[in-house]
Amino acid sequence: MANLAISGLKKNYGPVEVIHGIDLRINDGEFVSLIGESGCGKSTLLRMIAGLEDISDGTIALNDRVINDVEPKDRDMAMVFQNYALYPHLTVAENMGFSLRLRNVDKAQIWTAVADVAEMLNLTPYLDRLPRALSGGQRQRVAMGRAIVRRPQVFLFDEPLSNLDAKLRVQMRVEIRALQRRLGTTSIYVTHDQMEAMTMSDRIVILNRGHIEQVGSPLELYDRPANLFVATFIGSPAMNLLDSRLERVGDKTVARIGQTAIPVSNRIAASDGEPVVIGIRPEHWRLADHLDPATLSFSLEVIEPTGSETHVYGKVGEQPITIALRQRLQYSDQNHFGITADPDQVHVFRKADGLRLG
Repeated sequence: MANLAISGLKKNYGPVEVIHGIDLRINDGEFVSLIGESGCGKSTLLRMIAGLEDISDGTIALNDRVINDVEPKDRDMAMVFQNYALYPHLTVAENMGFSLRLRNVDKAQIWTAVADVAEMLNLTPYLDRLPRALSGGQRQRVAMGRAIVRRPQVFLFDEPLSNLDAKLRVQMRVEIRALQRRLGTTSIYVTHDQMEAMTMSDRIVILNRGHIEQVGSPLELYDRPANLFVATFIGSPAMNLLDSRLERVGDKTVARIGQTAIPVSNRIAASDGEPVVIGIRPEHWRLADHLDPATLSFSLEVIEPTGSETHVYGKVGEQPITIALRQRLQYSDQNHFGITADPDQVHVFRKADGLRLG
């Protein structure tokens, strides 16, 4: 069992506070990703959990035991770093078994543990090689193997795939997630890549300037972002945002953009005439057969064919819009379209504070 409870956690560098009273609970066996823009505090938070950064205030508890003052080596956590941090003069086997050797574990036990993990990670043919004779993906597996050999209660990953090429990153994220499911070890994963977070995580923690904006499963964050920051951070291409005002038309609620009334969910609780921002994801736009009062006039500028989708860029008035279509679209004499969206796929945010309505 490995439950982690973070309460009122703060981090100051002199007079500057960079982590602002974070509360978070991570359950046994969960894979939780910390994600946010550069400088948001995700790596600092991870290093505080690992014991590599001092805590200014608050507590970190592992299985209800406060570990604020416990040395990193005694926290029963293993960290996988961005730069692999392998000893260049040691073989793969020696790197993987190094932590056990420091604990004076019997050599036979070390070899058995290393051999088992090497087989798990497809590293058996490389045990006698030095790191310089390995590819980037193989070095990352060695770094993971070194962590797994210790059989810790918690794995900590600090952007472990950022040095790999795009194809290898896809392969490695699948391998890491499959391995974590097999081992069932509580894992905390820092990344700036939202695709990694979306595809690997049980839950995602979105950080912004040292605060938590939202915690939830990948699809919860995608389908019901709590505010404008989360709405625009999760999703690629990003959610389209349009300034608008809510109006009641009979028993319906609409968002007024110029002369066009876009239907929105009647579950939206807002006053008539309230200024809002509506958000529509690129894949939820639909091209209309013709312009009418329920469609927006879209001026096409650029078409990007990606194979599985076609990304279309243009404007509604002066506001930029991205549309993701399953069908293939070609340039033609018709560069103006009517576009509309399903009311249940229209997100509404209060303009004053960016919070989600409904």
